[in-house]
Amino acid sequence: MSDVLQVTDDGHVRTLRLNRPEVKNALNLEMAWGIVGAVEAAAKDDDVWVIAITGRDGAFCSGLDLRGTGEDFDPQSRQTKYLDDMGWISRFLLVFRQQCEKPIVCGINGVAVGGGLSLALACDIRMMARGARILAGYPRIGGSPDGGMTFSLSQLIGYEKTMRFLLENATVDADEAHRLGIVGEVVDAEQFEARFAAYCQQLAQVSPITARLTKRTVAKATTAIDLEAQLRLEIVSIGRAFGSHDGKEARQAFLEKRTPVFEGR
Repeated sequence: MSDVLQVTDDGHVRTLRLNRPEVKNALNLEMAWGIVGAVEAAAKDDDVWVIAITGRDGAFCSGLDLRGTGEDFDPQSRQTKYLDDMGWISRFLLVFRQQCEKPIVCGINGVAVGGGLSLALACDIRMMARGARILAGYPRIGGSPDGGMTFSLSQLIGYEKTMRFLLENATVDADEAHRLGIVGEVVDAEQFEARFAAYCQQLAQVSPITARLTKRTVAKATTAIDLEAQLRLEIVSIGRAFGSHDGKEARQAFLEKRTPVFEGR
């Protein structure tokens, strides 16, 4: 792998730092699969007790990298493109919650949108820098939620608030995210890196056996649905949304920086 994902260890804490600052750490295939593989590797490493995920240069993750021809949105190309069957976008939640029993802490140090927000929500604990912002992002490109967001967000804030957040596509700042219950702590931007690192080290003081068993039982208690079936429903739904006339119009309007004209087909 290139340096699109920086992996460092400090004691028993392994930090994954998204490193595509020129596009606000937007997800491409290399970075996305790199994150999945890095968490899988950390889950198997007995020296790693806590996993930290954050971004470089004042951005967490601006979502899917939209640059290019637009072929990545073709629902007929899922075998080789971003939406291949379950794909990386669904494996964030599956791997983080069901295959990794170590605490995963997300440091939202800047914008988190779409798939980037799904990545953050898949983590167990979230800390957010004051001045950072989050939004769903899906309506503006003609898509429905993926990455497990329909599960993880509704689990955090409930049904109606989730519907409002997703459909209104409002930009939410750190204090509002904390009020809603999307993040557990807000830190001034100047102190964020130090506080994030210190908090991860604090969790690493807990017995790794205690931490693993705690996550295992909490994850089981809060995943009463068939999570894989829910993720597959997301993939089918976003494929239909992207393949529709309105979906194509939404993305074209987004690229042309104009208001889309929808026809309901």
